[in-house]
Amino acid sequence: MRVISGVARGTKIKTIENNSTRPTLDRVKESLFNILQDKIKEAVILDLFAGSGALGIEALSRGAKKAYFCDKSYEAIKVIKENLNKTKFLDKSVIFNSDYLVAMKKIKEKLSIVFLDPPYKLDLSINAIRELLKLKIIDEDTIIIIETDEFNRDINELKMIEKVEIIDTRKYGRAYLIFIKERGN
Repeated sequence: MRVISGVARGTKIKTIENNSTRPTLDRVKESLFNILQDKIKEAVILDLFAGSGALGIEALSRGAKKAYFCDKSYEAIKVIKENLNKTKFLDKSVIFNSDYLVAMKKIKEKLSIVFLDPPYKLDLSINAIRELLKLKIIDEDTIIIIETDEFNRDINELKMIEKVEIIDTRKYGRAYLIFIKERGN
């Protein structure tokens, strides 16, 4: 895996070698960041269920101001730190080695972009969105992206949350990206 664009372009980053994580494919990542390109500059990012940290690192490479990385796996955190050292983004990063609910409570600023890429079979994205809304660390300018292979399940659950709206969906093989925003008042 590599950083696709920005100041760390071409840098090879380490992935996690087990079955509990699934790296976002380069073609999906490139497409995702093409969609987000005008939102990245000076953004504050949350890479929840970060795995190798590839999404947050790509955002930092493209000009994000700061990125929070969260994973409860010690192995993942070790890989994230190695990748941040290699790309020289450690000084722009905050790393949480904890459960996602605990980590989100430690964030005390508004987020610009949230990447939700939990292990596919775990139904965690919707609960994470509810928590983000409750903590008030997102607003109507925040973009939340869920990567899932359980599209119908996630869409149906999202429709149950009055405070969010689905603004776009994309399909790449078995992976879907769902783009969400908080509804304005």
